[in-house]
Amino acid sequence: MNTRPLNRMRRRRLPTLLTAAAAVALGMPLAVAVQPLPSSGVTNVSATGDSASRTRAECQLPRGHEHADLDPADFTTKIDNPYFPMRPGDRKVWRETAPDGTRQKIVDLVTHRTRLIANGVTARVVIARVSDERGRLVERTEEWFAQDRVGCVWYFGEDTYKIEDGTINTEGSFEAGVNGAEPGVQMPAHPRAGMIFRLEGGYRTGAADHTEILSVGTEQIEVPYGHFDNVVFNRDTTPLHPKAAELWFYAKGVGGVLAIDISDGDSREELVRFTRE
Repeated sequence: MNTRPLNRMRRRRLPTLLTAAAAVALGMPLAVAVQPLPSSGVTNVSATGDSASRTRAECQLPRGHEHADLDPADFTTKIDNPYFPMRPGDRKVWRETAPDGTRQKIVDLVTHRTRLIANGVTARVVIARVSDERGRLVERTEEWFAQDRVGCVWYFGEDTYKIEDGTINTEGSFEAGVNGAEPGVQMPAHPRAGMIFRLEGGYRTGAADHTEILSVGTEQIEVPYGHFDNVVFNRDTTPLHPKAAELWFYAKGVGGVLAIDISDGDSREELVRFTRE
């Protein structure tokens, strides 16, 4: 979706608050920061901790080109994962700032619509629109999400286009079940540090993002919408562009609140407004 190599939905200068883990990920000295792709193999991960925690189920976490063998009956369009909630009517407004100061406005809307994906899963439709500083539409994407029985949020593809010099670019569009495309996991039911998984499986069209959870519950960040602590902190990469990387922060009850592109001059996407019907 993005105009850069990483394709994911919101998916950037440095945040005002970063702890040691963020400093390491950014390659910065800790004093400044205070305030190769995963191998294939489907992994079933259970949460660690006490015996009750260990019994909690986790969805499969696919990597690379792995096939995700999913049962459509296991999915719902009611998405209530604490770190990736999607209630129809939810509207997020983002501000994207490039290193040269250029800004774009991104609006994500969770619609009341659903879509039957080619692999048989019914998914929730989200519409994302990107406009430039003059208010002109430069990108539009329809995205498809659903949640499985254990609470993992899956991403089943997108229909996207960018307007570049008057022409339409649909690179990044894919649908699980079409031309070998696979779904990815956007947020595990019980995220914990060390989990590595595929976000997208549209390799043929340039959508192959993966992520690693770096920490859960130890980071805090500040964006125009507010201050958040106990966030999930991820590092996104793609095998199609090995030097590309983004840091993502997810807050309970809201979902994504901040993204920092650490491979493109520290561009930043930050949440400005979040409204719910």
